[in-house]
Amino acid sequence: MSEQQTGRLYGVGLGPGDPSLMTVRAVEVIAEADVIAYHSARHGRSIARSIAERHLRPDHIEERLVYPVTTETTDHPGGYRGAMDEFYADAAARLAAHLDAGRTVAVLAEGDPLFYGSYMHMHKRLADRYPTEVIPGVTSVSAAAARLGVPLVEGEEVLTVLPGTLPEEELTARLATTDSAAVMKLGRTFPTVRRALERSGRLADARYVERATMDAERTARLAEVDPESVPYFSMAVLPSRVDAPREESGPGEVVVVGLGPAGPLWLTPEARAELAAAQDLVGYSTYLDRVPVRPGQRRHASDNKVESVRAEFALDLARRGRRVAVVSSGDPGVFAMATAVLEAASEDPYREVPVRIVPGMTAAHAAAARAGAPLGHDYAVISLSDRLKPWEVIAERLRAAAAADLVLALYNPGSRSRVWQVGKARELLLEHRAPDTPVVLGRDIGGPGERVRIVRLADLDPADVDMRTILLVGSSQTRTVRRGDGTEVVWTPRRYPEG
Repeated sequence: MSEQQTGRLYGVGLGPGDPSLMTVRAVEVIAEADVIAYHSARHGRSIARSIAERHLRPDHIEERLVYPVTTETTDHPGGYRGAMDEFYADAAARLAAHLDAGRTVAVLAEGDPLFYGSYMHMHKRLADRYPTEVIPGVTSVSAAAARLGVPLVEGEEVLTVLPGTLPEEELTARLATTDSAAVMKLGRTFPTVRRALERSGRLADARYVERATMDAERTARLAEVDPESVPYFSMAVLPSRVDAPREESGPGEVVVVGLGPAGPLWLTPEARAELAAAQDLVGYSTYLDRVPVRPGQRRHASDNKVESVRAEFALDLARRGRRVAVVSSGDPGVFAMATAVLEAASEDPYREVPVRIVPGMTAAHAAAARAGAPLGHDYAVISLSDRLKPWEVIAERLRAAAAADLVLALYNPGSRSRVWQVGKARELLLEHRAPDTPVVLGRDIGGPGERVRIVRLADLDPADVDMRTILLVGSSQTRTVRRGDGTEVVWTPRRYPEG
């Protein structure tokens, strides 16, 4: 049968519920269709049909697609998914029979057909076989924001749409890290969603919308909603944070946040959430520049060599009731700001200020992952900077770690003012390591200037090392292997030889 002889399939978006919000195109398609199809539960009532009812004709052929189950409880041998797959296959076959007979079929869908809609299951089974057109509709998310009368997203903000059926931990992580959100499919999931909002620190901002644009519409502060009263057709909304007040409420706190070695791909969800929730951001200007600007936040940048001053400044802000995030590259507890903050917070007048540390990806782990697995066995982490400790101490620790045959992660190996430490460290290590011991030079990992090289310890050139480089020096067991695709990888076996 040629394409001209078959009918045409339409997925018709009807909008959120108010019939007056249907598009002109949706009304035209319904008027031209031979067959009107819509989903319903076993009780036979269909919200989609009720929205479009005024446009239905007596001579329309109506195909009621009745769900076999409305919860995940079923005695079908394939379980809930098996029951639904069988239903969708049967429904698609019924519509295909009309299309093969040359009839135009309009499948009605609340909201938008391809936005959490049942129509998409028909689309996936039929659109490659019949001429098809999808008529977009106003989504429930847009309707909810309109009924609340608040901006949903503005400027550079990110909107996240989530099904309430996600696990609580997943919901919590995603709600904590986004600017704005809509959580759909509430009903029995409402208690889980509420806990996730509370755990992510977003409950106070959350709004509740039930049956937006319908006769039974209800809006409220989500924290005030009775869980027993929540139907499936409701959602939680986190509106735009732009212009939202960031209230100073009671004792503030300092959160020291690890940014990881480079850009946002290395940032943990927890760190992203703390950065978003902070009223004040404090940090070395280079690191602070990596944090997106958010309306309402204050940013306090400073030089890299004033850690104690920066820590006290952040603690003073927290004493005045501010929620402060101190940013640190990598992990804040590894040669970074966590120590400076805790040192100051252990003395008066800051002993009562709450301080939390949020970890980040370390430079050592990032460089190791790029090179393979050089840190696969015991290893030591040493800073070659003698700005805060004597070189004699560094040398003693290098000898001890090398004698113990530990892999070494060497931080702060060189800078414009420290040019001899790498050469001296190489000499010390060669007293205990073979000349062909692999050394990973990881520079600007994750950044635009990323470069990873593997050299022999004897060939380590101090001129190749700067302040953005980390060195990973192998043990006697560390291996360098060239794989089939030509790439060179470094790895240290987990098993150490006996004796």
